[in-house]
Amino acid sequence: MHGEYKTPGGKLIVVDLDVRDGKLTNVEVSGDFFLDPPEALEDIVGALEDAPADLSEEAYAARVQDALGPDVEMLGFSAEAVARAVKRALL
Repeated sequence: MHGEYKTPGGKLIVVDLDVRDGKLTNVEVSGDFFLDPPEALEDIVGALEDAPADLSEEAYAARVQDALGPDVEMLGFSAEAVARAVKRALL
């Protein structure tokens, strides 16, 4: 499944995933955004991997935000933007 969301600032967030047994699997997040440190992308993916496929957009955003430390900078995108791309992938 594939979902995309372009933020109001113009950055693209792409989420590819599968659903197995009602959970997100094989989650990949990419796009033209900036993340510091770049390794935090693993935390974003980890927050989504095995998440229930029927969560609200707000719940996915909370999972992403909770997985990131206070020192992580999301430049040009947000946890909410990632969540919106997830929900689009699930449509």
